[in-house]
Amino acid sequence: MNGLTRPLLLTQGDPAGIGPELTLRAWLQRERDALPPFAVLADSSSLERLAKALGWTVPMAVVDVSQAVSAFPHALPVIPLKAMVSAEVGKPDPKSAPSVIEAIETAVEFVRNGSAGAVVTNPIAKHVLYDAGFRHPGHTEFLAALAGRDGNTYHPVMMLWSRDLAVVPVTVHIPLSSVPEALTSELIVATGRIVARELRERFGIADPRLALAGLNPHAGESGAMGKEDGAVIAPAIATLRAEGIAASGPLPADTMFHPRARKGYDAALAMYHDQALIPIKTIAFDEAVNVTLGLPFVRTSPDHGTAFDIAGKGIARPDSLIAAIRLAARLGAGARSP
Repeated sequence: MNGLTRPLLLTQGDPAGIGPELTLRAWLQRERDALPPFAVLADSSSLERLAKALGWTVPMAVVDVSQAVSAFPHALPVIPLKAMVSAEVGKPDPKSAPSVIEAIETAVEFVRNGSAGAVVTNPIAKHVLYDAGFRHPGHTEFLAALAGRDGNTYHPVMMLWSRDLAVVPVTVHIPLSSVPEALTSELIVATGRIVARELRERFGIADPRLALAGLNPHAGESGAMGKEDGAVIAPAIATLRAEGIAASGPLPADTMFHPRARKGYDAALAMYHDQALIPIKTIAFDEAVNVTLGLPFVRTSPDHGTAFDIAGKGIARPDSLIAAIRLAARLGAGARSP
């Protein structure tokens, strides 16, 4: 079976956040948006309570993964969790952590054994998991650890993707003051290799073009505004080019993201979190998708958080989750770029 005939697996995310209601809405819009079959790993009774509270008619079928595709046209397939959900919508509760973790672990197990085509993770609240003893920095690192149970070591890379822009932060969830020390030529090269490979193998771009931002204003202004651009980033670009990867830069970040500039590359590598996320959230706030590169399976996620403040009100937009579902199906099936 290929990625279009096996179901995609959605994790429930934090049950007190907007993930569960977005999942319900995505199923309700399955025909309008021509969505591929998916199932959700969740507590079915919790989803039923939520649907009733929202006034939405969502029939649910408690299934195993092999039954999900056949159930999908008529009911939302729910693969039940052993851990129960007691959290109230909008009220994060560390007691929900076991169900959040179980959903992620089970989804990875199914996709690794070939029962599912890809994993789509709904948003989690890391502070809730930390309060329950979770020791991974976040979703991405946890997924890499789960993948590494096969004895291999994986370097996960976070890409934020939309039809108009794809960005990769080389350093991610660290303080801005720690970026210069964490940023090394070796890290940039390793990240660039993974991005180029995945753009070829997953996205079907034969000769991917990477644009690398400078760290400092004006890409260091020839060393007048910082040495890292010349001492760290430029050598990494030279290495990538020597390996046959079309890498350009270091480029001033303030001129990289206007429409004409974006036509010159397939993905932008930024040196720190906000340098990457500010432009894509400005350009594609509701449609951007978080894609984890460098893993032996496809994982996507909506590019937003749990939004506890609006959870349960039925006003959260499902656009990013729907885009994540579509992209997961495309990458899982080895589809080519439109």
